[in-house]
Amino acid sequence: MAIRPILHYPDKRLRTPGEPVTDFGPELQELVEDMAETMYAAPGVGLAAPQIGVSKRIFIIDVATDDEEPSDLRVFINPEILEKRGECLFDEGCLSFPGAREEIERAEWVRVKAKDVDGSEFELEADGLLAIAIQHENDHLDGKLMIDRLGVLRRRLLHRAMSKRQPAA
Repeated sequence: MAIRPILHYPDKRLRTPGEPVTDFGPELQELVEDMAETMYAAPGVGLAAPQIGVSKRIFIIDVATDDEEPSDLRVFINPEILEKRGECLFDEGCLSFPGAREEIERAEWVRVKAKDVDGSEFELEADGLLAIAIQHENDHLDGKLMIDRLGVLRRRLLHRAMSKRQPAA
């Protein structure tokens, strides 16, 4: 297992949509383990493969936020959001936007279909933080970032703040 570098906005690789996963072999297992190690070290509640420069339709989530709570790592491969209901505002962060937090409007409930690391298909209904995280990470697989969900002024301010963080080329 290895901790991989997380791409930070405005890295253009974050805009590349992920390709569907077709091989559920040992390389996939290793990638998922690396993603988990990277997410926990960051620390974050979710990580999509494009955030570590891997253009695949994979994300992981663990919304167990309390140290007393057991880990609840969930793996979503080739996910598809089938249904959304309601709406809510949530103060989101993103590992690709270090230090930034923004109010983002999302559905408050989702139903998602995906495969696990062994290739078995499952469906899941989620609300609360898990529903928010699923939508946030799924956006990454489409090359969409939280900055895209902001109004013009907030988007401009966040872009400026994140661009200043980038080392000069």
